[in-house]
Amino acid sequence: MPINFLNKERGFAEIDRLAESKTPFLFIISYDKNQILVEPLDSLSGDIAFTFDCDSNIDLGKEFYLKKEPIIYSRYLEAFNRVLEHIKSGDSYLLNLTFRSTIETNLNLEDIFAQAKAPYKLLISDYFVCFSPECFITIKGNTICTFPMKGTIDGSIEDAKNRILNDIKESAEHTMIVDLMRNDLNMVAVKTKVLKFRYIDKIRAGEKELLQVSSKIEAILPNNWHKNLGRILDKLTPAGSITGTPKLKTREIIDSIEPDKRALYCGVFGIYDGKNLQSAVMIRAISKDKDKLYYHSGGGITIDSNPKLEYQELIDKIYLPI
Repeated sequence: MPINFLNKERGFAEIDRLAESKTPFLFIISYDKNQILVEPLDSLSGDIAFTFDCDSNIDLGKEFYLKKEPIIYSRYLEAFNRVLEHIKSGDSYLLNLTFRSTIETNLNLEDIFAQAKAPYKLLISDYFVCFSPECFITIKGNTICTFPMKGTIDGSIEDAKNRILNDIKESAEHTMIVDLMRNDLNMVAVKTKVLKFRYIDKIRAGEKELLQVSSKIEAILPNNWHKNLGRILDKLTPAGSITGTPKLKTREIIDSIEPDKRALYCGVFGIYDGKNLQSAVMIRAISKDKDKLYYHSGGGITIDSNPKLEYQELIDKIYLPI
């Protein structure tokens, strides 16, 4: 795969350099920030494709199947209980626990990218595809916004919207992430405020419709934010919605419990157009390794979480939005 990933230091420095010169570019930042791709849009590799704010798909006329082979419940429960021990010890209050599941489908990654109906899509040919519903940050003028997404329910459940909004566990989980993201924005900006709190997004998950809870937070960046964009992204990543709180300690726990490195999954990607920026969290992702396909999914764990429900959520999030 002829993709030129940079290390953390060189990657964020290149983002600073291109943004200061107002050069439009695409960036991809892995979860651990050890793989960073930064390419000007006018010389973007032909192995990379992306779309933003595009909820339409291309119908290739292909019937498809999807076979899921998730982690077995006993292994999930073992990891879940280890997370719960850390939460009871006060090491974390919310931790996003994820696993990769083997999948089989007659579609290749290029087919999935073309047909997937999602607002944020990324393809690295024959290596990785993402069809994310979650915006990370936007910057317009000097205003930076973030849109944490936390809380999922099957839309077919009776009174699903009110159930998810009135669920005490889900409300607490979402509130913790909003507080974390608000504090993250305070590190790079001022006048931080929550504009919208716990509104519903509808996500098509194969044959199901999922309801997901989001919020909108905004703040004001300094006038020279362009030349510091790499450093801003370094401070804000990885996204709080896919780590937990407190972020640093929770990341350490994730690294010790999850059996597979997240790599690009749960990282962020985005475009800078010379003036503004838009980006997304790389959830709903499939990676390819030695001709096998792996789907990555999970959810937030709190002291009130039910392991069977969390395990089912992990499975429900394995879908192709086609």
